[in-house]
Amino acid sequence: MASARPWRTFRWRKGQKHYSGTYWSATMRDHVIYESRLELARLLFADFNPSVHRIVAQPFLLKTVLDGKVRKHIPDYFLVTEQGPVVVDVKPLRRLSVPEVAFTFGWTRRAVEAKGWTYEVWSEPPTAELENIRFLAGYRRGWLFSSDILDELRNAELDGVVLGEAIRCLPDRPEPQVRAALYHLLWTGHLKVDFGHPLDTSSVLRRPA
Repeated sequence: MASARPWRTFRWRKGQKHYSGTYWSATMRDHVIYESRLELARLLFADFNPSVHRIVAQPFLLKTVLDGKVRKHIPDYFLVTEQGPVVVDVKPLRRLSVPEVAFTFGWTRRAVEAKGWTYEVWSEPPTAELENIRFLAGYRRGWLFSSDILDELRNAELDGVVLGEAIRCLPDRPEPQVRAALYHLLWTGHLKVDFGHPLDTSSVLRRPA
């Protein structure tokens, strides 16, 4: 399952309401498809989460007979995590109360959890958290950063230091490169901040526990 190809892929058509595309995932070191901006947001969160080791879009087709009718559903993502497999459906919050949607997610949950897997219905995340992760995703490609600067920052005493000061903590290194390396360490989880607030120079850095 972890190496499955998408059961279906997106199609472009004039006037479509959803924004589809591909995203280069640092977790997969390959492109992963998405069929809406909300799916892209969930994909960003998965790529940012260090406990996620594989991301598969449109992973499989579920098919069953309920109330005398054949029911089919393709979940949006299959995540291989340290806690076990997670099957994800992405849907705007306003649509979760639609009877057809609730019915489909209900039987999907029963099918997924019967295998001992986790089922997740994911809607709009907090705005500040999404904006922070979207920004840091621009620094996800590790080969673009100086390994020497990254090592120096990993060894520096940065716990409790505000980002603005941390950017100046290596005076012999170009400040723009230090700043970019710090953003990469935030992406990889080597450093933490409160993502519930917009990331700026006053954000306090923390070492993970």
